[in-house]
Amino acid sequence: MTIRATFNGTVIAESDDTVVVEGNHYFPPDAVNGAFLEPSDDHTTCSWKGLASYHDVVVDGSRAAGGAWYYPDPKDAAKEVKDRVAFWRGVVVG
Repeated sequence: MTIRATFNGTVIAESDDTVVVEGNHYFPPDAVNGAFLEPSDDHTTCSWKGLASYHDVVVDGSRAAGGAWYYPDPKDAAKEVKDRVAFWRGVVVG
């Protein structure tokens, strides 16, 4: 099943190889259109996944601040999401 992430009517990620963790689809890096991502200085820590890094999602001037996140160096319990990208904050996934 192909899963898409869209924002402001534009597909920013699409794959039939997502990993679902806690209800979030994590897309492989090559399935994400990096042209719509801008680096963010935001980070959060999950007790079992580790340190998450964020990107803003920007399409046609609309911005979802911190709308994409990934784990560049996850803890062993979450190694299946390493470098995969998940979305929220107005990005529709389905």
